[in-house]
Amino acid sequence: MDFRIFIKAVGTGIKGNRDLTFDESYEIVRQILKQELTEAQIGAFLIAWRVKLETSEEFKGAIKALNSFIKYKEVPNSLNLGYNFDGREKYPYLFPLYETILEEFFKKNSDVEKLNLVISGDLLQPAKKGITTKDIFENFDKGQYLHYFDRVEYLNELSSLTSLRNELRLRTAFNTVEKLLNPSKSEYGVCGAFHKPYVSKYLDMFENDFKDITVIRGNEGDIEIFKDSKFWQKKDGQILETEFFLKDYGINFDRTFENITLEENLNILRNYDDEILKLAKFNVALYLIFAKRVANLDEAWQRLN
Repeated sequence: MDFRIFIKAVGTGIKGNRDLTFDESYEIVRQILKQELTEAQIGAFLIAWRVKLETSEEFKGAIKALNSFIKYKEVPNSLNLGYNFDGREKYPYLFPLYETILEEFFKKNSDVEKLNLVISGDLLQPAKKGITTKDIFENFDKGQYLHYFDRVEYLNELSSLTSLRNELRLRTAFNTVEKLLNPSKSEYGVCGAFHKPYVSKYLDMFENDFKDITVIRGNEGDIEIFKDSKFWQKKDGQILETEFFLKDYGINFDRTFENITLEENLNILRNYDDEILKLAKFNVALYLIFAKRVANLDEAWQRLN
């Protein structure tokens, strides 16, 4: 398809714009990934598409195109942790602590099916200036239960757009669809959403890629929890909301950072206190629920402790 079809659909203003079909969305993203367009054309389309507001059907077409380029490596019995690719500024990453927590958990709970956690990473994407999962993994071993997928290796076509995306300095459709791509062919997936309308979009557009999906309101729009929050799952076509409060589990955490550095995050992970450990355990408790390893949060918390 000629590029003019796509840019005319999303870049001619309120009266002239229209939504792309599934096939059109698939085709334009395929052309972008193969870099059959100039950088000026790619940038113009991504910004115009964002301004128009992407639909779930358009996202699904984009996901199909992205999936067609992925180099898959299956991780059985796994939950895909869909971290954002635009970095963390106010809260530290906790996931390196999950390895020991899961190791101890499965030693004491042999009746529970093993669970692997999959995390993807890449160079920092717009629009923040935080630290990334890739930064953390470069300083920690992955371990038995923690698996890292570098996007340079499994989807270099998207990773190679990093410079262009950072030049645009704005979020695009890629920010929405990239965090729950599934190179590990995991059965379960979880991603974060800050804006409520995106809850139904995520549950809809990734439903064919996982056995079950959870959307959680984590801090900074990510998946890790540091405050009272909620999560959403789809059951029998209905979206169910579950709220939780950290004080019910003896957790009192009130620290935030301004532009947390990699060194600060690494220091927290290497010299963690009881509250950080409790938070890490609580996040693991949530993942045990999301992957159907336990019936509810109380059971997960009791078993972990």
